[in-house]
Amino acid sequence: MTRASRTALRPYRLTALAALTVALLSLPAPDGASATEQPADVSCARTDVPRVPGAAHQQAACLKELTTAGTVDSGHTDPADWAGLTPAKLPTPHGVPGVQIDGYFPDTSATNTNHGWQHDAQFVLRLPARWNGGLVVAGSPGNREQYANDRAIGDWALKRGYAFAATDKGNTGVDFHRDGRTPGDAVAEWNDRVTQLTRAARTTVARHYHRAPSRTLATGMSNGGYLVRWQLENHPELYDGGVDWEGTLWRAEGKGPGLLTFLPPALRHYPAVAEGGPDAGKARKAMHAAGFPRGTEFLWPYFHKNYWDLTQRIYREEIDPAFDGDTEAGTPFCKPGVPGGPPCDADYDYSSRPREVHRAAAKVGLTGRIGKPLITLHGTRDTLLPISKDSDVYARMVRDAGRGDLFRYYRVEDGNHVDSLADTFPDELRPLTPCHRAAFTALETWLDHGRRPPGSHTVPRPEGASPAGLLTSCPLER
Repeated sequence: MTRASRTALRPYRLTALAALTVALLSLPAPDGASATEQPADVSCARTDVPRVPGAAHQQAACLKELTTAGTVDSGHTDPADWAGLTPAKLPTPHGVPGVQIDGYFPDTSATNTNHGWQHDAQFVLRLPARWNGGLVVAGSPGNREQYANDRAIGDWALKRGYAFAATDKGNTGVDFHRDGRTPGDAVAEWNDRVTQLTRAARTTVARHYHRAPSRTLATGMSNGGYLVRWQLENHPELYDGGVDWEGTLWRAEGKGPGLLTFLPPALRHYPAVAEGGPDAGKARKAMHAAGFPRGTEFLWPYFHKNYWDLTQRIYREEIDPAFDGDTEAGTPFCKPGVPGGPPCDADYDYSSRPREVHRAAAKVGLTGRIGKPLITLHGTRDTLLPISKDSDVYARMVRDAGRGDLFRYYRVEDGNHVDSLADTFPDELRPLTPCHRAAFTALETWLDHGRRPPGSHTVPRPEGASPAGLLTSCPLER
């Protein structure tokens, strides 16, 4: 059965948001004005909203509050989009009035039902009244929608005076792999949509504030971090720099390591660890060899239940749909090694798959040839994208490509892929959100003053630091 046939036969299962009706208002800042030069009580003026170039549809609202301190109540964000991505007690900035533009670019898929639009390639662009001259662009993590970065990244960037743009990447949800005609197309579209939004947002910002942005920065977490890497490798002319927060690794050579090489061993060996029988010790060693760090065993039950199986199946379906024939995205939690049984993702061996599978992965692969300054941070206790199989490898790729002078890499002790787990295990984990902010300000200093950030190293957990302290501070200095 073709990918297109599957799409026609299976309904989309995402929940639609209620449609929003908002006024066409705009709040232009005086030419050359900065964030500190405008009054705090500035209100929106009734002027034409800039058209977002290439958008098939847009709607705009003048808001007293662009951060989640106001957009949750006004309906201009979706909390379900960013659920679980940040610690519960992360402070929410406020006091950022301005204009929000929601819309979508032409697209043929319809996995995103926000606003009742039933249309992918949705974006959000927020234009603060007190503008610092910069623009931050982000793609969503995982397979989430355009509001997924609002709490972790957008709030903080807006409070600092940046315009903020985010995209759903052109397809969303667990059925994202149905998009595209050939394997790898759905992920390739993510890159195209970030490029498209960046160009459109730069033009819209220039029209709105009557001057071009003085700086454009890319940032994002997980799949969003991958997008930062790809953009700085392939379109460095659009950006001044970027911050990659635990980006996913795909390689241009079509080889591992990657999701499809370290997740199958986790699915294969973890059940024996959980059972605790005579094979548990051997299985635990196999998990460590696959990249899952010693000392993270307490996290394995959560990731086995919520991440490893689903992630392996849907991304394998995107890159290698022929593995399980007409079955779509495999069999959940199947048992490996069953003679004569259906193909099981726990048995998946990427290295032995046909050449076209590796070509599909290479289609979206990275090279390390970044063209603008990039800061990468990754937690040492990441149990979805193990650090030794992901960012450690990408750091070597950047150095091997001769781009080490544009790169800084911070391995954050006790950081995990899911920041909200620091609430559950405060004595074991630390949130990465403050480390992302520290990296972002270090990038600003690098660009503003030419003062290079501290050399790449492991950022230690401060001895005796409280959970509250770890939530607000992450010194990058040695």
